[in-house]
Amino acid sequence: MKKKVSILLSAALVASVMTTAGASPGNAPDKGEDFKLGVDVLMEDELELVEGKNVGLITNPTGVDQELNNIVDVLFEHPDVELTALYGPEHGIRGDAQAGEYVESYIDEQTGLPVYSLYGETRQPTEEMLEDVDVLLYDIQDVGTRFYTYIYTMAYVMEAAEEYDIPVVVLDRPNPINGEAVEGPVLDPDFESFVGLYPIPLRHGMTSGELAYFFNEEFDINADLSVVEMEGWERWMYYDDTPLHWVLQSPNMPTLDTALVYPGAALIEGTNASEGRGTTKPFELLGAPFVNSTELAAELNALELPGVTFRAASFTPTISKHQGTLSNGVQIHIEDRDAFQPVETGLHIVQTMLELYPNEFEFLGTNFFDNLIGNSYVRENLLNGVPADEIISKWQDELDDFMDVRADYLLYESNDAPGRSPGSPDHPGRGNNPPGHGN
Repeated sequence: MKKKVSILLSAALVASVMTTAGASPGNAPDKGEDFKLGVDVLMEDELELVEGKNVGLITNPTGVDQELNNIVDVLFEHPDVELTALYGPEHGIRGDAQAGEYVESYIDEQTGLPVYSLYGETRQPTEEMLEDVDVLLYDIQDVGTRFYTYIYTMAYVMEAAEEYDIPVVVLDRPNPINGEAVEGPVLDPDFESFVGLYPIPLRHGMTSGELAYFFNEEFDINADLSVVEMEGWERWMYYDDTPLHWVLQSPNMPTLDTALVYPGAALIEGTNASEGRGTTKPFELLGAPFVNSTELAAELNALELPGVTFRAASFTPTISKHQGTLSNGVQIHIEDRDAFQPVETGLHIVQTMLELYPNEFEFLGTNFFDNLIGNSYVRENLLNGVPADEIISKWQDELDDFMDVRADYLLYESNDAPGRSPGSPDHPGRGNNPPGHGN
């Protein structure tokens, strides 16, 4: 009798665990059942966009279909598509170059095709690079943050496409940190750079396809643009709410958690502290040799920032700042990703380090911090002791204005996530028809 009861209890426990696991976002048993990437929609339903044409492909290792087949191979082997040229963004077409490292143009060993670098001396395709191209195809996974450079490679490609009268097709992919949350100051045009080309917030809450329409219309690129939309993606979704495998977008973007902290933690790049490059947790580990890790963790936890806990941590970077030197600081642990606000968190980290270590912690002399945050007033306010919450309030009006414009370019619904109350969080209305397009 005891054995029978034990078996029944065990079965009930297993069923309970399976039900609980299946109910949580990212683990739903039917997640991705109707999901399709832009590349899969192209190959199955919209091949006429590239069929019988000479195709120039802008991609990197993230350019894979849902079965992880590389789009270069898929197109190169397709009998009805003529792949003639490849173009690589920052980090290169194979994704093995470090941030800021110049990538040479070369011949791809597997296909024999020319690979042109769009990072370094040439960021926009030249007429010579496009001489055998009838259509330009863009397929790269973005991370949802303004200073990630791939979206500006896309914009430069669109400019070249317009100049040389070549259609451009963007194959859409998810915003991995969801398409609802929008945070941070809108870029001041005076601080335009390759880590911020257009006035959008740090966390823009848009897909590459939506940004393509936005750039094309709002900034008068006027390219002959088509976006192949995903199927089954909704704005509340994080990357792990889809059936997709995570493929490194760059050497220091190893996980979804990295992408989640990145909009704020990467502000540390504009200072003399390490952002964790050269560790297994880039952007989650932050610190410097002059930091007292226990002290910093305690001060940050005392702020009770939403959705996040800080753990005292020490690390020795193998590359970049403080290479080979023991650094002390914190690891960012996300407790509730819907509540977590990475930009606010990053700003508080910078301010706290500035307050605790005023004689050691400093902004880099090139004002790289200003390019990252998108203005000079944030740095100036921090140096003058203005509280972070007060600084944040200063960018709310421009953020609201951006949200009004952004709403016209949203291609996907914002239904509710499993287990979440209806209407939470707030989101703008869906724009089914971007201006000038009949999607």
